[in-house]
Amino acid sequence: MEGTTEASTIISLENITAFHRKKQVLNNVSLEVKKGEFLYIIGKTGSGKSSLLKTLYKELEIEEGKAVILEFDLRKIKSSKVPMLRRSLGIVFQDFQLLPDRSVEENLLFVMKSTGWKAKKLMQKQVDETLEQVGLKDVNDKYPHQLSGGEQQRVVIARAMINSPKVILADEPTGNLDPESSKEIMGILMQIAKTGTAVIMATHDMNIVDQFPSRTLICDEGILTQKND
Repeated sequence: MEGTTEASTIISLENITAFHRKKQVLNNVSLEVKKGEFLYIIGKTGSGKSSLLKTLYKELEIEEGKAVILEFDLRKIKSSKVPMLRRSLGIVFQDFQLLPDRSVEENLLFVMKSTGWKAKKLMQKQVDETLEQVGLKDVNDKYPHQLSGGEQQRVVIARAMINSPKVILADEPTGNLDPESSKEIMGILMQIAKTGTAVIMATHDMNIVDQFPSRTLICDEGILTQKND
C-alpha cells in the first residue's frame, strides 16, 4: 500500500535562515525531499550549498524558520540527540577523510563501534555486504594509500552506508576524481537512491548533472531556486 505524500517526505525546510561567523549563508530557504529521491544542489564555491548540508547534520545552526529531517526538529533537538540524528544520515566528503593508519575494514568498523554496534559476526557481515554494494570486494585489508582516488571514494560511500541511513548527504563527491571515476561514483549514488535512500548531492560540476539528470536546485548567495531546463 502506498504511503501518503506527507509520509514519504523525509526532509522539510520552511524559510530557514543560517549564519556562519555572523555572515548570512542561507536566506529564506525552503526545501522538501522525499524517500528515495536524488537531488542536486548546484552552485559555485561559497554559494551556500555546503552550508545547507551542514544544517541538515546539525553542524550549522538554523536561526529562523522550520526544519525537520527524519522526524528530528532541527530547531528544537537536544544536543544529546544529535548523535542519533547523525546515525540516521550518511555523509560523503570531497576529501575522503579516511583514517590513513587503518585498513578499509577498520575504517568501517571504527564507525560501527562508535555508533553502538557490538556483535562481531553481524559487523563483519555488514562490512562485507556494504563493500560489495559499492563494488569493492576483497579490499578489506588494504590501506587508503593503496587505493586509487575512485576506490577511496567508494570506501567513503561504504562508510556512509554502513548504518543503512535514510539520507546520504554528498558534498562534491566527485570533486577530486577523474571523469571515469566520477561516472562510477555517480552510478553507485544513483543506485543507492533507487533502493529508497534519499541522496542530496552538492556539486558545481554541470557535466555530471547533464550526464546523470535528476531534480536540480540552484544555490546562489544563500538563496535556493529551481533550475529550469
